[in-house]
Amino acid sequence: MIREVFMPALSSTMTEGKIVSWVKSAGDKVEKGETVVVVESDKADMDVESFYEGFLATIIVPAGEVAPVGAAIALVAETEAEIAAAQQQAAGAAAPAAAAAAPAAPVKATTASAPGLQQNVSRQNGRSIVSPRARKLAKELKVDLNAIKGSGPHGRIVAEDVEAAAGKTQPAPVPQPAIVSAIPAPAAPAPAPAPAAAKPAPAKPAPAPVAAVAGQTVPMNALQNAVVRNMEASLSVPCFRVGYTITTDNLDKLYKQIKSKGVTMTALLAKAVAVTLQKHPLLNASYVESAIQYCADINVAVAVAMDGGGLITPVLQNADRLDLYSLSRSWKDLVDRARTKQLKPEEYSTGTFTVSNLGMFGVDKFDAILPPNQGSILAIGSSRPQVVANEDGLMGVKRQMQVNITCDHRIIYGADAASFLQDLAKLIETNPQSLTL
Repeated sequence: MIREVFMPALSSTMTEGKIVSWVKSAGDKVEKGETVVVVESDKADMDVESFYEGFLATIIVPAGEVAPVGAAIALVAETEAEIAAAQQQAAGAAAPAAAAAAPAAPVKATTASAPGLQQNVSRQNGRSIVSPRARKLAKELKVDLNAIKGSGPHGRIVAEDVEAAAGKTQPAPVPQPAIVSAIPAPAAPAPAPAPAAAKPAPAKPAPAPVAAVAGQTVPMNALQNAVVRNMEASLSVPCFRVGYTITTDNLDKLYKQIKSKGVTMTALLAKAVAVTLQKHPLLNASYVESAIQYCADINVAVAVAMDGGGLITPVLQNADRLDLYSLSRSWKDLVDRARTKQLKPEEYSTGTFTVSNLGMFGVDKFDAILPPNQGSILAIGSSRPQVVANEDGLMGVKRQMQVNITCDHRIIYGADAASFLQDLAKLIETNPQSLTL
């Protein structure tokens, strides 16, 4: 039997993917659960594993090329004798009318659109999908995999889930690329033994930026194209902007006291925003068709510029409930893995409120563009010494920063945004110490 390997939907916004590299070559034996290809989605590189045991008969989309979600990228033969037939099948599909054949050839594949692919990712004949490392660990720790709910992409059981079920904790999680199985499951597969665990691959280095040459047209990478799509989607949203000046003397004093404990200013500001959002759930909401969707959690996304071009927004989940020191450790881990494109989709796509801080670059003030599916984004400028007059008319020097909030005017009005900024300023100016509690 010859089966097609499809380009998986690795995130809700992904429409196409780029083949970073083929781990297996044409003719290689493939075990069930073994990584066969590395795919670049819009914001991360992810391993794609096989649901089958067989032979990688032929590669349809070579490394470096792009294919739409749901398109066939390779063929897997069940037996070695079927490899030649699979190669002939691929050659026939790529004959002169390749452009016309693209929508017609994978009729069976395209009918399994994103939802179908995600179902195949999370379940296989009613059984949870388990990473090879998690399966090996479960055997060593004698943990019943059927009793575990996976926390990986699309419900996948990963090693951390097994360790949690066994009552073990790791001192610090080792960043791992998200693993997604994207090949549809066979009708009645026989249970196969877990493959031998391979040594974890080293983190992929961040891509080197393309050197700009005068007069040259440089194509955008996948991340930059994702930013383009998001920004174009934002043009249809009626937005307004409100600015506010916040005195940061007390915040700066606190930062100097706790900086040596690993606390970053980004985490400090994110915590202040999250605590303030507790009083203003409307600012943490988003517009859905003729309704307001209030979010159960406060997940603060923070914009980070990528070395290869584009930006990504790692998410500090439940930022209002985490203590400041844990939040800072989480932020460092997120940024480190974002730089090497190792973030899982839920770590950059689940933000409910976004912060963009250009103050670290000396920017006084700026306006931010509203991200899709969010109601607000806060632009933070640098903190600078300013000559100001107090209520008695006396002159003095204080450190102040400009913040500007951009809001979706369909659900948030000017008074709502102003009230949020007032409470944020009050927290930062009068009681920043409460952020450490």
